[in-house]
Amino acid sequence: MAKDLKAYWRRNVRYMIVLLSIWFLVSYVCGILLVEPLNTIHIAGFPLGFWFAQQGAIYVFVALIFVYFFLMSRLDREFDVHE
Repeated sequence: MAKDLKAYWRRNVRYMIVLLSIWFLVSYVCGILLVEPLNTIHIAGFPLGFWFAQQGAIYVFVALIFVYFFLMSRLDREFDVHE
């Protein structure tokens, strides 16, 4: 496949926008804006809003790093720019 670096970069930016949007939703919306309604739900004795603010956003962020790694590895192979 010919190296179309503009298409490669567009897909990379699209991945980043989607993944950062998910991170924003989990950390800001669930951890700050919706904390009161989520606190009415308790899991293992902890309110869900508190859990999102303290640990959930971190777990999601780490998972998103692995998803980004997987997506970029696949994209690098597709555009033949891998090492």
